[in-house]
Amino acid sequence: MWEFHAARFPEVTAQTHGDRTSTWAEFNASANGIANTLLAAGVKHQDKVAQYMHNCPEFLESMFGLFKISLVPVNTNYRYTEDELAYLWDNSDAVAVIFHASYTDRCAAVRARVPNVKTWIWVDDGSQPCPEWAVPYTTAATSNQALAIAPWPRSGDDMYFLYTGGTTGMPKGVMWRQDDIIASLDAPSKRPLPALKDYDALAARLSKPVEVNMPAAQLMHGTGAFNAMWNF
Repeated sequence: MWEFHAARFPEVTAQTHGDRTSTWAEFNASANGIANTLLAAGVKHQDKVAQYMHNCPEFLESMFGLFKISLVPVNTNYRYTEDELAYLWDNSDAVAVIFHASYTDRCAAVRARVPNVKTWIWVDDGSQPCPEWAVPYTTAATSNQALAIAPWPRSGDDMYFLYTGGTTGMPKGVMWRQDDIIASLDAPSKRPLPALKDYDALAARLSKPVEVNMPAAQLMHGTGAFNAMWNF
């Protein structure tokens, strides 16, 4: 559906963050770049990718890229200690981490404890230079922006992971089928999505972009992520 919107409204604003604005075409292109970078790194169907960032355009661009090739986003609380990060990324079977530069030292400290993480993508926030073991986000997002196509099909059974904050013990991963999360998010809509995939019905439901909102909650929390996903 996000790709469908990008094709219909390429020049419409998708995200605004401070003085940065990206159109739906740019949003889609960057997501393709992230997806193609991960495919080139050897990811497999339903591999898990941790997102370790503050709110920023890269958070949702990379989420879009993961969805494109049936990978599973793993939200990561940026307040976690090294032990909690190591636990979370091991527990989720993460194979890649997309992280803000300000957490470079913390990532470096846990790298040896998460040997399954093969790809590290560094998001510039002006705090630290990119380490030699990571790929700059801008490089990944712009290197190959052709439509990302995985060698496996997409499915409504593809997963989205939402890890709890760990207030009742260590973090626990809630596993959502994408079909279920879409239906749940869309339940309050005045014009519900069609029961079966029907892009003509989707086009009729939305003749022009009208909804604008600000996810005030952190995107690494379900509240922020669900709000943003529903709006898209």
